[in-house]
Amino acid sequence: MASRSEIVLASLLLFLSCLAETSDANGVVLFSSLPNTLEMIVSPHKPEQVMKPAEGSWTFGGTLKAGEDKLSISWRLNQSFSAGTTDSGYKTIKVKLCYAPVSQVDRGWRKTVDNLAKDKTCQFKIETRPYKHGSSKWKYIDWTIKHDVPSASYFVRAYAYDGAGVAVAYGQSTGPKKNYNIFEVQGITGRHKTLDVVSICFSAFSVLSLVGFFVVEKTRAKPT
Repeated sequence: MASRSEIVLASLLLFLSCLAETSDANGVVLFSSLPNTLEMIVSPHKPEQVMKPAEGSWTFGGTLKAGEDKLSISWRLNQSFSAGTTDSGYKTIKVKLCYAPVSQVDRGWRKTVDNLAKDKTCQFKIETRPYKHGSSKWKYIDWTIKHDVPSASYFVRAYAYDGAGVAVAYGQSTGPKKNYNIFEVQGITGRHKTLDVVSICFSAFSVLSLVGFFVVEKTRAKPT
C-alpha cells in the first residue's frame, strides 16, 4: 500500500504535468484555429466613401506609394454572428499590413506559419484600439502607408484579442487563398528628389570652395 508521502508526491507530479500541458496549449495559438468573424474593406478612397459592397462585387487592386498614399480600412463583426455574444470576449483589435503570397515566394523572412508566434505574414502594425462590444457599425481608420514599407503585394488583416492578449478571432480584406483584393505598394528607393537637390548644392559648394582656395593661394604666392 502506498504511503501518504508517495501519494502526495504522485499527486504533485500529476498536477505539474497537467499544468505544463495547459501552459503549452495556451502558449501556442494556431491561425487555423481562429474563427473568421470580422468583415473588412480596404480602399484607397476617403473613409466616408467606403460602403458595404454587394457580395463578391468589391475588388481593389492598384499601386500605392509608401510615405504618400493612404488606405481607408473598415471592419465590423460579420452580420452572420450575434453581436454581444460572439464578440463578448474581444477586448482589443489590432490591424496589420500583410504580405500577399506572391511576395512571400523564396523569402523565408516573410513566411506564413500556422503558429502565430512564428508567423511572418503580417509584419507592419497599422492600428491598435479597444474593441466595442455589441455594435454592428463599421469602424474605420485612414492610414498613411509608412516610409519603411517595402515594394511588395499586400492585404490587410485584423486580429481580435481577449483580455489576456491572446488572439481569438480575425478578419481580412481578401479570401482564404489570399488571391484577390491585393494591392501593390511602391517602396521608397535610395534616391529622393530632396536628397538630389541637397547633393547638388553640396557639390557646387565644394567646387566653389576649391576654386576659392586656389585663388587665395595664387594671390599669396605673388611677389609683393
